[in-house]
Amino acid sequence: MPADDEAEPGDAQRAAAAPAGTGSDAAKQALARARAAAGASQAAARANGRPSSTPAWRPESAGAYSGPSPDHRDPQLFGSSVERMIRERGWEAPTAVGGLTGRWAEIVGPDVADHVVPETFEPAADGRGLVLVLRADSSAWAYSMRTLLPTLRARIDQELGTGAVRDITVLGPASPSWKHGKLRVQGRGPRDTYG
Repeated sequence: MPADDEAEPGDAQRAAAAPAGTGSDAAKQALARARAAAGASQAAARANGRPSSTPAWRPESAGAYSGPSPDHRDPQLFGSSVERMIRERGWEAPTAVGGLTGRWAEIVGPDVADHVVPETFEPAADGRGLVLVLRADSSAWAYSMRTLLPTLRARIDQELGTGAVRDITVLGPASPSWKHGKLRVQGRGPRDTYG
């Protein structure tokens, strides 16, 4: 039996001369006629010096077939794609900082979050790590946070990774300005719990 892409020269005449059948015989005869015609056209192309028709495209030959195991061409989950983009662009630290400020109440607890908020994140002087500046709404909360710094540092290291935040500074409330007008009295001014 000839191959799919080759036909013997007399196949076309035999297929044309065969009587038309019914049902599956007719389908077999039509397929034989189509194969014969394709073989004849390929033989004619080879005789004229032209290359035969291009072979059937197979996905594995073009590298487009991914196979049964996961591949980079397969659909990806949104979360893993975002994580890969953050890692490739070097956005780990800014993303972690945004996560810390966005989840501040969850990290330190709602009571502390009501009185102490992250004010700034600044790169350390030597470029390694960040300096976290916290602002408390009273001197008492600033003092309490300074005593809780080891616990807070451990919790932040757990969230951001060890060493991401190098130093934590706790500031008291910003004191109001008591300077009005051109003349000022020398001295410390009013005594109150302004940090």
